[in-house]
Amino acid sequence: MAPEPWLDLSTGVSPYAYPIGDLPAEAWSRLPEPEALRALEKAAALAYRASEGAAALAAPGSQAIIGCLPYLWPARRVGILGHAYRGHSDAWRAAGAEVDRVEDLAGLADRDVAIVVNPNNPDGRLVPAEDLHALARELGEHDGLLIVDEAFMDFVEPAASIIPAMPTRGVLALRSFGKAYGLAGLRLGFVIAPVELAKKLRAALGPWPVSGAAIALGAKALADADWLATARRKLTADAAALDEILLSAQFEIVGGSPLFRLAAHRDALKLFDALARAGILVRRFASRPALLRFGLPGSDADRARLRAALSFGATRK
Repeated sequence: MAPEPWLDLSTGVSPYAYPIGDLPAEAWSRLPEPEALRALEKAAALAYRASEGAAALAAPGSQAIIGCLPYLWPARRVGILGHAYRGHSDAWRAAGAEVDRVEDLAGLADRDVAIVVNPNNPDGRLVPAEDLHALARELGEHDGLLIVDEAFMDFVEPAASIIPAMPTRGVLALRSFGKAYGLAGLRLGFVIAPVELAKKLRAALGPWPVSGAAIALGAKALADADWLATARRKLTADAAALDEILLSAQFEIVGGSPLFRLAAHRDALKLFDALARAGILVRRFASRPALLRFGLPGSDADRARLRAALSFGATRK
């Protein structure tokens, strides 16, 4: 029996949760007002530096958008760049599309839908925004769609995002509020898209896409640039501390982002099991058994627990 509570390092969610504080009672007792939803979406557009001609739409987590896009944008051939988050491929295959993985952007240009996770999950690969702009223009010439999943973009330099200079057709971007603000259970995410595509998405999401609590808290957090900057500094230090733990356990760090690290070890599966027995959950990959993905421990106690479990797992036969 694993010790409790579990230390969940499998998700890539920030260990620092934005303070909830006191939410107004009507956030729970009334249906959200359209004006409040629009204020939240305006805050998101400002925070993500949306270009003129693009709109931000709130959704109950970016996963909800991933699940509905195949039914709003029917496609026969879908390409995904590299080894990426499988939620995209699962959604499009469930809708009957032919999905394959390609290793470079040029291989995406002739697809009905092209998907780039940026920074990539799990290896943190970052495609320059100007290259994505060029791909979006190519896809737009034959009514294709580029989906850029920026779930882990919040702590990367803003210039890396496709959103500030988003083309006016053939592209949309996804942002995850819960990962950056440590509030995954709030179920809040955003899609940023050219206005005409945004209208289609808004109709599909309906008049009350997110809760009153998500609106009140999300609008406050997105306007709090100081909190986000402080969280970024903490995460930078936490990532360096995690790197030291992994290197001391004979891992090779092969990728990552400000919210996770991807590491290789010849005994990765054995260490995965040892961590699970110690009540620590990390992400493993069936197709790449030498790799494990680690989210960031956010306290000295959690780091000590991870270090001890890896040390014990390395000596266990």
